[in-house]
Amino acid sequence: MELAASRILNADRATVWAALNSAEVLKACIPGCEELTGSPEEGFAATVKQKVGPVSATFKGEVTLSDIVPLESYTITGEGKGGVAGFAKGGANVALSDAEGGGTELTYEVEAKVGGKIAQLGSRLIDSFATKMADQFFERFQAQVEGTAEG
Repeated sequence: MELAASRILNADRATVWAALNSAEVLKACIPGCEELTGSPEEGFAATVKQKVGPVSATFKGEVTLSDIVPLESYTITGEGKGGVAGFAKGGANVALSDAEGGGTELTYEVEAKVGGKIAQLGSRLIDSFATKMADQFFERFQAQVEGTAEG
């Protein structure tokens, strides 16, 4: 499953970069995230609860940042195990650039793979779920960065 998109954020690049490296911001943006601890340097440990079609699972996993170019880009990679539900792993290449007329353009390319019970649900369901997760993450991220996040 692959997905690529971009969005314009009404914030400068330094603000966006700081948010992309904040455990607190990432936790608030990851749908179903119950816990996220760690740091960009050491990596993060995450607990995410999700329902994919009829399968509910709590995934525990690791998130790491690599290929870091400060204020420009990085690769975020995660892998989670959800017991009998299976596993999910994937990553995103995230790039920042100055947007025309101000603000920051955030471009992302996401790749995801699943295995176990979840993989048996069929690629169409998984693709739409992964797309929804990515959209929710970046919508929440935009709200956090622009200061319009609720509560």
